[in-house]
Amino acid sequence: MTDDKRLITDCLKGKLSAQRELYEKYAGTMLGVCFRYTRSLPDAEDVLQEGFVKVYNKLGQFKFEGELGGWIRRIMVTTALNFLKKNKRYQTEMFFTEEYMHPVTNDNPEINMEAKEIAGLIRQLPQGYQVIFNLHAVEGYSHVEIGQILGISDSTSRSQYARARAVLVSWIKTLQEERLANNETLTYVGK
Repeated sequence: MTDDKRLITDCLKGKLSAQRELYEKYAGTMLGVCFRYTRSLPDAEDVLQEGFVKVYNKLGQFKFEGELGGWIRRIMVTTALNFLKKNKRYQTEMFFTEEYMHPVTNDNPEINMEAKEIAGLIRQLPQGYQVIFNLHAVEGYSHVEIGQILGISDSTSRSQYARARAVLVSWIKTLQEERLANNETLTYVGK
């Protein structure tokens, strides 16, 4: 029996040691997922806890058709999005109106930066842009799926993603100029 299968079986039997082991195995990674969608570590921790409650409650539904970590990730993303929808502080930042839509561009810059720096820039995006950027670029959802999840059109998702990407590219170019002026290194290749 694989480690995950044994772990799930023991969790379903109500073994607290197995539940703790499952949590410890995935909590660090999933906290990072939750943090990508929230504005604070305490909010991310709240989402993580709520997400793990859902994981434990739905564990019997896991079909072993993919990786357990991927299945847990989907629950965490859904939990984070539900958190954003019901939290008034986040609702005011979700920009899905025509005034924030921009045409999709075809530029495809290749950027070499530290992952931590890029993650920091993504976190500075307006919440709506950040959510769509994370769902598409990081989680791999299609724009049709994002539209269904967020209750927006796929063209709105595409436009918001393009705008988020354009803002990130602009910020990276600014960083490049600042670092070049200070004789620091940052590689940016593209249009």
